[in-house]
Amino acid sequence: MSAAAAYAADRLAVLAEAAWPEPGDAAPPPVPGYLHSDFAPLVAAVAERCLTRAYGRRPAPDGERTAIVLVSAAGDRASAAHVRATVAGGGRPGPLFFFQSVPNSVAGHVAARWGLGGPVLCLAPTGDPRAAGTAEVDLLLHDGDADRALLVLIEQAPDDDGAAGRRDEGGGGQPATGAVAVLLGGGDAP
Repeated sequence: MSAAAAYAADRLAVLAEAAWPEPGDAAPPPVPGYLHSDFAPLVAAVAERCLTRAYGRRPAPDGERTAIVLVSAAGDRASAAHVRATVAGGGRPGPLFFFQSVPNSVAGHVAARWGLGGPVLCLAPTGDPRAAGTAEVDLLLHDGDADRALLVLIEQAPDDDGAAGRRDEGGGGQPATGAVAVLLGGGDAP
């Protein structure tokens, strides 16, 4: 962790945290308007779980000043692979793939469901994703752009063989994909 990230982590308070999957979880529930990929459902499910732990139910009582920082080094791998394969095969991807290929769209979905009115940012870090996201949250809070921020970290497992999309021979499908959401607050305002 960089010195700046360590400094940010020391200044921020964890108000709630959640992961997907947690014990007993199956696939996340689908999100209307999103196809083929578990990226948006994972973001929505882990955000819902974290915000429910913090607030109990929608809308968030202080949502006007809550930012969302979505962090993913590779973004929606499954949708990108589907679009690549469709185009390579001479087909035309459906219009929803253009909408869902932008990670801000699912972050906006979460913000609308919870009444969050703060900034929405998406990062694709080359280093430690949590450190990059935490540093960005600290900056948002320190600059007065938000009082709290929902940090969502998500990575889809890479497709190992490029054809069947399965790495484990036991029939369990793709390797595990996961997401973590952390509601952070406590930055020093100027």
